[in-house]
Amino acid sequence: MHKVTDLKVLYFGTPVVLIGSRNEDGGANLAPMSSAWWLGQSCVLGLGNSSQTSANLRREGECVLNLPCAAQVDAVDALALLTANPHIAEYRREQGYRHERDKFGAAGLTELPGELVRAPRAAECPVQLECRVEAATPLAGNEGCTAFEVTVVRAHVDEGLIVPGTDHYVDPVGWDPLIMKFCEFFGEGRRLSPSRLAEGWRMPGRLPAAV
Repeated sequence: MHKVTDLKVLYFGTPVVLIGSRNEDGGANLAPMSSAWWLGQSCVLGLGNSSQTSANLRREGECVLNLPCAAQVDAVDALALLTANPHIAEYRREQGYRHERDKFGAAGLTELPGELVRAPRAAECPVQLECRVEAATPLAGNEGCTAFEVTVVRAHVDEGLIVPGTDHYVDPVGWDPLIMKFCEFFGEGRRLSPSRLAEGWRMPGRLPAAV
């Protein structure tokens, strides 16, 4: 039997991404999100328009998609309620957000420079995808969000994840991505913990967005 229901969250299972970008003053920003999907060398990112990351992507036209493994769940959650924007909306303050200039330090991660883009990489993430923004499209029926289409221009992958004897394939058994499923973290099929950010998402009218 099926039940007709107005689902509040449609996160059936997507990989967590730490988006590296540059703030207007040149400082590094690192923000968690999981509204991302890939096709070929392209990726579409769903971001809230009020986020610092959205502003950075529009201005700089580039980013790095750092993909953490399941073992890095604590580092990701440490970023959940931090924002690089010093001007915090009241509703975000109520959710517990605070301004943090050093996002990498707060997460215990190491900033590395991109090779083809100015955006920063996270050294500890097993996969780092340097990207350029190709298009930004408002979501139909949701003026508060934008779909950013990016092209991967360079991929950095931990050598231990490359299939032996190849240069172009990631071992799907060895790769254990951190997955967001209905506002909770999963890895290797196991429930790891709820996301701290999820508490804010459950508020009426709020949508997940990188910060």
